[in-house]
Amino acid sequence: MTSVSTRHVLGLREMPRERLVGLLESASSLLPVVTGESGPRDALAARVIANLFLENSTRTRVSFTVAAHRLGATTVDLLGSTSSASKGETLVDTARNVAAMGVDAIVIRCGASGGAHLVSRHVDCPVINAGDGTCEHPTQGLLDALALTQALGSLDLTGCTIGITGDIVHSRVARSAAYALTSIGADVILIGPPSMAPRSLEGLLAGLNQTGRGTVRVCEDFEGVLPILDAAMMLRVQFERGAAITSDYAAMYGMTPARAARLPEGAFIMHPGPINRGLELDNETADGPRSIILNQVTSGVAVRMAVLLEQLGPHL
Repeated sequence: MTSVSTRHVLGLREMPRERLVGLLESASSLLPVVTGESGPRDALAARVIANLFLENSTRTRVSFTVAAHRLGATTVDLLGSTSSASKGETLVDTARNVAAMGVDAIVIRCGASGGAHLVSRHVDCPVINAGDGTCEHPTQGLLDALALTQALGSLDLTGCTIGITGDIVHSRVARSAAYALTSIGADVILIGPPSMAPRSLEGLLAGLNQTGRGTVRVCEDFEGVLPILDAAMMLRVQFERGAAITSDYAAMYGMTPARAARLPEGAFIMHPGPINRGLELDNETADGPRSIILNQVTSGVAVRMAVLLEQLGPHL
């Protein structure tokens, strides 16, 4: 379930490359605002953004709030534990009531795959998907692409190979990152034990235009692919979604200093957060010179500014 309309930002799977690159270019131009090198904008003054977060979040929710404020907008946070959803109100009814208050856009995170798409069909304002079940997390995919293209110095990642390691099967982040990175030319390797990275994931790009797009393949051997990676993105094990690991998981799939040393010179280490330190990454690699994890966080604000401007900016 995806949408190619510019009316909402629901997913990256079928987003045209031109639109995706345009958002990355816009976000890149906004990075000085995020870092304080340039002052805030007022392009969205008097706009009201509703953050409807029915799942826990730190980075994404705060990032959308900061992005909106940097553009002069006001935000209202509605959290699952304090919204009427906790009383049994349906997702659609919650969203329709929020929209009826006159908000200009709804940013939604929910546990139901396809939830953002469902809401978009029942409200008149733009809907931005901040993560729905195991479906997609489009702004995360965009920020991962922005942080990596900034680090590598090019928006064209043709010839680059990116490894995404860990709990792929439960990860909306991995899906959106794979769609974004292959759209701009990178080849993506999904790495993990078969329970977390089943071969069926090689069909992620089925039915899409392959012209200029990178490939997706699945691999169980983390050690074997390290020497060919331009970046290694480590994923959080999602125990809350039923993920189970064996006692040797960290030994087999954790990023250690020894593994980092086997990456090519100039390769980067990434993680969408939150990190389970000692499991997916140890302290030395999480905080080391190859890590662009905090750059991802900074890029997230710029990407969300770009998305809000696309949906609500003065050009509309």
